[in-house]
Amino acid sequence: MPLDFLKRRPSEEPEKTAAVPAPASSAVLPEEVVAQEHQLRLYYAGKSSEGVRMQAGPKAMAELPSMLAGLAKSEIEVVDPLPIEFSQATPVITRPSEAMQWLNAHHVHSPVTRHALLVLESIDAVDLAFDTFVCALLDGEIDTSGYPEYNAVVGGVASHWDEATGDMIVRAVVGWGGKGVRGDTDRIGAKLLGSLLTNILASHLSIGLTAVERPVPAAGRGGLVCAHCGFASAHERAFYCPKCGMRLLRG
Repeated sequence: MPLDFLKRRPSEEPEKTAAVPAPASSAVLPEEVVAQEHQLRLYYAGKSSEGVRMQAGPKAMAELPSMLAGLAKSEIEVVDPLPIEFSQATPVITRPSEAMQWLNAHHVHSPVTRHALLVLESIDAVDLAFDTFVCALLDGEIDTSGYPEYNAVVGGVASHWDEATGDMIVRAVVGWGGKGVRGDTDRIGAKLLGSLLTNILASHLSIGLTAVERPVPAAGRGGLVCAHCGFASAHERAFYCPKCGMRLLRG
């Protein structure tokens, strides 16, 4: 016997209850905003010695790497003064065109040398408009990418030509820094600076300490081209080539 009388008729289906949206809670502003603090402190430091006057001559520049003997913990690199096309190069990322010049000028150097230039140029201890810089890792460790740790000491000797006499002036330069500070790094840097100065004075070309100030490049920067090595001077008042030390010939 069919049981059709048990089936529900469409009209008898219960009506579905419409979903009632929950009342929106009103946003209450806190009395004090909870902020996450973000901070980065970069610490760069360095030391440079008095200048030592050296006898000018073809062997003067070749003597510079030997002054790091017994102190260098990495390969010794020589960084020549920058030619005129890199006259605006600075390691400042907020100045993109100048930073790109700096990268183009120094991409051939090792991570140790680039780190040293970043530190020492940032604190104005080295100026490649006229300095020749001989550099190496002097103390500390490097990371997995080859760059010195923040407490590692880098540096060497920097030289320029005295425009009054034509003699070469050499000084010891060390630097360190980055994301952190270690208390005894300053003491280690001072000790290494003394050792470098001792090596400079021990050279057979050394004449003695001098108080000659480093030259200041002129604003015009329309330098001459050296007839001996082809280097373009970074400033127009230079009398001697920053690279080879020969007298610049003026027309």
